[in-house]
Amino acid sequence: MADTPVLETARLRLRPLASGDEHALFPTLSDPEQCLYLSRPAFESAEELRGWLADPKWNGRTWIAEDNEGTVVARFVAVPTDDPQAEEVGYITCAERQRQGIAREGMVALIAQLFAENKRRIIAEVDPRNTASVSLLESLGFAREAHLRDHEVTHIGTCDLYIYALDAPGLPVSA
Repeated sequence: MADTPVLETARLRLRPLASGDEHALFPTLSDPEQCLYLSRPAFESAEELRGWLADPKWNGRTWIAEDNEGTVVARFVAVPTDDPQAEEVGYITCAERQRQGIAREGMVALIAQLFAENKRRIIAEVDPRNTASVSLLESLGFAREAHLRDHEVTHIGTCDLYIYALDAPGLPVSA
């Protein structure tokens, strides 16, 4: 697995996951409304969240975004796919910092990092009802490549799934 380098933006520092981050993320990830579009229900304890975040069997990378005061404001992930030149991304912004451009700023940094690592493609999966995430991906240039109906069973039932992709600059856009 690739390293998780520190990424800097105007307002954010994205760093690797550290012990204690579960406490900063718990207020958001314990809220059923905030976890509506996750594949699992809200967490019941910070310890349960820590086990999930630090699962040694998970093959992805986690970046914790801190603002200029050192407050944790979001989590970003990149996960290898079957294609070694493609990674899947995900993100969640802490509830009290939503609608402030944090997800956009962090995703711009993460996209730049993945393309700098010579990835040719970045993929994101999103529940079509998650309109904020759909809007963010589309505004970042991701193209919706698939709408999978009744594709995933989650804690809220069987859900549709959109698949978005962003090709590295200079590559043709996928159909």
